[in-house]
Amino acid sequence: MKEGAGRPETVSQRTKELEELSGIQHFIRELRYHEFSRQGIGVILVVVFAVLSQPTLYFFIVGCLFVLDGLLIRLYASGFVYKNKELSTSGPYAYVRHPLYTGNILILIGISFAAGSISALVISIIFFWFYYPAAIEYEDRKLKSLFPDSWDSWSQQTPALVPKFKFNRLNLAEWSWEKSLKKNYEPVIFAFVLFWLIFLANRL
Repeated sequence: MKEGAGRPETVSQRTKELEELSGIQHFIRELRYHEFSRQGIGVILVVVFAVLSQPTLYFFIVGCLFVLDGLLIRLYASGFVYKNKELSTSGPYAYVRHPLYTGNILILIGISFAAGSISALVISIIFFWFYYPAAIEYEDRKLKSLFPDSWDSWSQQTPALVPKFKFNRLNLAEWSWEKSLKKNYEPVIFAFVLFWLIFLANRL
């Protein structure tokens, strides 16, 4: 979930409130909190999985369903982001605290399935394990400092990534199509993912 505004924080700004580490522990933690590395490696993984793919029709269809879910979640969630001005608790944020991350995970899992590769799925899981706990910790810490009055009750009721088994009607009244398209580069993400799905489809 992209919550920052203006110039992105450096890694040192993201970890300055954490326990001081040194040596290899410091290096690993700095890498885990490095946003550009997480985003860049995610993009590279999509390309590598597609180029090295051996897709089959069944797993391609399964993968497309995961990807579609991820894209729709991102599209829905990005229309509620208020960029440090207000804590987003409606729409998808009533179900999970970081729906953009949930969408990212579904997209990469979907690409792994569509590529027909168990190795790609395993690598994706390792990627999630390495990067996303740090990203979630930082976003939670930042949002708590920005919105201390509303953070505690919302975070206690709302899981980070996987929603509880409940369903309410979709809230479209507060959703902004313009915000969704402009704030989180959704058209670029959609075009990028669609290109590689078409690439995979041509390899069936």
